Formats: sequence, C-alpha cells, structure tokens
Amino acid sequence: MNPQTQRLNSNGEEVLAAFRHLYQLLGPETVNLQSLRTVYRDDIHFEDPFHQIDGLAALCEYFDSLYENVLRIRFEFHQHWLGEGDAMQTWTMYLAHKRLNGGKPFAVEGCSLLRFDQQQIYFHRDYFDGGQLLYENVPILGAVIRKLKQGLA
Repeated sequence: MNPQTQRLNSNGEEVLAAFRHLYQLLGPETVNLQSLRTVYRDDIHFEDPFHQIDGLAALCEYFDSLYENVLRIRFEFHQHWLGEGDAMQTWTMYLAHKRLNGGKPFAVEGCSLLRFDQQQIYFHRDYFDGGQLLYENVPILGAVIRKLKQGLA
C-alpha cells in the first residue's frame, strides 16, 4: 500500500467516525451549518432517491425541512467498507414522523456512499427503498402498496 493510500484509509476511518457521530446527534434541534460543516465540505453534492442537492447551505435547508415533522429519529450503523477516498456505510434509520405511519415509529434499511478528501465528505449518496420510507407509510396508499407487495411474493 502506498503512503497516499495509507493516509486516505487512516483519514477515512476518521471521516466515517465523524459521519456516524453527526447522524447520531442530528435532529430537528441540531440541524445547522456548523454541525454539518464538521463532516461536509461547502461544495458537497448530496443525493437520495428523492433529491439532488449541491452546496452545504442548500443541504442544511433540505435537512431542516426534512426534520421539521420528525418526532424521533435514530440511526443504527452496521458494516462499512473503506476504499481509497470513498466508503460505503450500511445503516438502519428508526423514524417517527408526524405525517407518516400515524406518527408511529418504523425502520428503513439503507446505505450511504461517501467520497471524501483528506478530512471532509464532498459526495454523499443514500440508497434506500423510497417506497419503504414514504409510500408504505402514507394512510390508504400504504395499505395498497403493502397488499401489492404481498401479492407479488
């Protein structure tokens, strides 16, 4: 392993630890530029199944609007893989949201692809089943989606 790769992998563990720490603390009261800046560069590119966001200020606004109706949220982190300047982190999100599932908690499995430089993440893409998060937890529509899934099994 060359010295540059060793340095990135060593820094990668630190970047991943900071990422996990941020998401363990992140909530409606803690979404702000200062907390996000501990992990993300100002030019962050963020993607999830619903949005693509460029820039830290826009990401902060997006998270602020997401967390507006969150009653409780918790991330449990599982396996991770670390490469040269990138990583994959699997997780389970436990969420209670005012407008989903009658406010009762539910879980969503997912993973995050992260690309980073020496200290901060500049690319973050979340992979998860958008239907599991949203459509299955909306009144009436959720029941229809769950019934369809049972019929396909």
